[in-house]
Amino acid sequence: MDMILQKKSLAPWLERLEGYDIYAPVRQDDIWNYAHVTDGRDIDLGYPNTVQSPKPIIFPQCETILEFSASEDGTPVMREVIPEPNPFVVLGMRPCDARALTLYDKVFGGDIKDPYYWKRREKGILVGLACTVPPSPNCFCPTVDGSPCSTDGLDILLTDLEDRYYVESLTKKGENLLNDAKTLFKAPTAAENKAAARIKSESEKKINRQVRQLAEVPPKLAGMFDASLWDEEAMSCLRCGICTYLCPTCHCFDIADELSSSSPLKGRRIRNWDTCQFPDFTMHSSGHNPRPDKASRLRQRILHKFHYFVVNHEAYQCTGCGRCISLCPVGIDIIEVLDKVRDYA
Repeated sequence: MDMILQKKSLAPWLERLEGYDIYAPVRQDDIWNYAHVTDGRDIDLGYPNTVQSPKPIIFPQCETILEFSASEDGTPVMREVIPEPNPFVVLGMRPCDARALTLYDKVFGGDIKDPYYWKRREKGILVGLACTVPPSPNCFCPTVDGSPCSTDGLDILLTDLEDRYYVESLTKKGENLLNDAKTLFKAPTAAENKAAARIKSESEKKINRQVRQLAEVPPKLAGMFDASLWDEEAMSCLRCGICTYLCPTCHCFDIADELSSSSPLKGRRIRNWDTCQFPDFTMHSSGHNPRPDKASRLRQRILHKFHYFVVNHEAYQCTGCGRCISLCPVGIDIIEVLDKVRDYA
């Protein structure tokens, strides 16, 4: 179901979504990130790439998964903490960030589903915003089988038509969201259909960066475990973890117990985001570390995204958002690294 929404009707539409928490890009201290908003008039969808993707809304950086204590006789008492979020809408989600969640679905799905992830995932409605111009100079989504107008993972896709949005309802959840304010929407004209199609066809041509012949990279990586390239590329790395913490597809986490009281015993088990770029990530209790240096950790990041994940899930574990390039403090460029892998002798 395709509809037209005037931009001036965006806030009234959101006001009619009673019972939903609304998350949207918000500018705070000159930084764009997703935040909970209560007034639709505060929302500005003319934003560049947010520093962080919306993944913390569904996969929090830190969450409690278990609470424990001791009864009066010392018997341990444990209670699993399963989230019960309100229904929510993520507005203005870039297609690359929505595609990232489809990769999360593979990791946290399967035969044994992660209840903490899926409790949030199933409560969310994702309203995407097509990238009619690249939100970052380092975007390269077409290289990794994406598109500036991809609908993967989305319930609704908005395409900017100057004073109005072309609105595509992609799922039943998306259709229900439009029905909550159906008087604000109208059917598109033939000219509007043509304009939306033209904008979509032109959007991919505006993306300047790419990895040539990326399909050659996964099989090449299979034989490059001991390549000298990793030492060369990792020389400038600071081990800061920015590339992974801001990546919309990185999903590694650590689990730790925190005591709030030792007498009586009381505490919680939490899981926190972790990164393969930290030395402690693979540290064994014996003191042995199979990835003892920066080169082996950079190698792990590249092989995970472009070899292991491809073998296991038949998809690149990268959506081409370009954040790891734009925000790396020493300028490590994953596109350049992949080009060197492809051409490595």
